[in-house]
Amino acid sequence: MTVHTTDDRWLDAPVETVFTFMDEPSNQAAVTPSLSRAERIERLPNSGNRAAYEYEMFGVTFTGEVRATTYEPPERIVYDMDGDLTGRIDWRFEPERGGTRLTYTADYDVPGPLPEFLLAPLIRWYNRREVRQLLDDVAEAVEGEERAVASSLS
Repeated sequence: MTVHTTDDRWLDAPVETVFTFMDEPSNQAAVTPSLSRAERIERLPNSGNRAAYEYEMFGVTFTGEVRATTYEPPERIVYDMDGDLTGRIDWRFEPERGGTRLTYTADYDVPGPLPEFLLAPLIRWYNRREVRQLLDDVAEAVEGEERAVASSLS
């Protein structure tokens, strides 16, 4: 079953700050509710990451790797996913009103024995909730970092 999800959020932080934060796999694990582990395996020739992940959904743990196939600082990172979940995650970082419009888009295949008509609505709901929380958590992390830097300069 293929799942598609996308969402975006404006963040009160510069594009470079948001990009740098999201370029660190351990930060992605810290802000993604069901991502229990993400750790860099290596930096690729394009300077993007190859990272191992563990993702839990409905009590099932999925493991695998992501590889940055597109790495365009500070505008875009596209990861191809391999392992229990296969697909693509696309992060876009766009300057907007003195901050950043962060857009997350993912298309991936979920394995399983249940028929798609039973599973699809539940997985779509779960993913919308997860992505919204992820974007909120990124905002809290990078905006807090920006406030801390600003207060240390005053």
